[in-house]
Amino acid sequence: MFVDSHCHLSFPELAAQLPQIREAMAQAKVDRALCICTTLEEFEDVHALALRYDNFWASAGVHPDNEGITEPSVAKLLELAARPKVVAIGETGLDYYQMEERKGGRSVADLEWQRDRFRTHIRAARQCGKPLIIHTRSASDDTVAILKEEGEDGSAGSAGGVFHCFTETAEVARAALDLGFMISFSGILTFKSAADLREVAKFVPDDRLLIETDSPYLAPVPYRGKTNNPSYVPYVAAQLAELRQTPVEQVAALTSANFERLFPGVLA
Repeated sequence: MFVDSHCHLSFPELAAQLPQIREAMAQAKVDRALCICTTLEEFEDVHALALRYDNFWASAGVHPDNEGITEPSVAKLLELAARPKVVAIGETGLDYYQMEERKGGRSVADLEWQRDRFRTHIRAARQCGKPLIIHTRSASDDTVAILKEEGEDGSAGSAGGVFHCFTETAEVARAALDLGFMISFSGILTFKSAADLREVAKFVPDDRLLIETDSPYLAPVPYRGKTNNPSYVPYVAAQLAELRQTPVEQVAALTSANFERLFPGVLA
């Protein structure tokens, strides 16, 4: 019924509890999940989950905020994307959040390596025809600009994809939609501080909407502050249903259909 379109089940805090998490998912009617890769070093663990369980799939990519790891090439991403049950490239994008504090006082100009890495993912996605999973934080202008520069404008030949765990403005949401991307909302949507985000969630078209947990992070209310897992994604759906004045079953159905359309490999 529900699909978690973005989770990190290979992370230690979830991997150690996988049998319990899968039982909780079944109880909550969460019948599918996309397991996201954040480093090449992590890929084999992520991919093993997809191969082991018939309702899990995997992505291949390197998170923009990771340093000191193996840098991806287009050739390597294409190799991984060709593996069974790998349905997406990413997560990838740009992260300039708290740059001075988190990145040793570096400037945006010093993060050209992030932008190069992002372009590598886009080029791989376009070559293999699999969608991008976009992470953007405090970097939306550059994220949108690079997508356009690399030909991601929604036209024929575009890879497309999703802006995951969306927390940006209505203007950014419209830009993403104009480029042909979907928008995914996480448990942040349930936070008291997320009033502006809830307004954004009201206008995203039905056929561009996804839900996710981004677990183990960002557990929704009433579990905020606890370790998140895919069984909590119905709380995101319930918040969307309230905002859009529609039954939660309708949100479950349309987000599941969108998941299948964006990631057709899940139907193979």
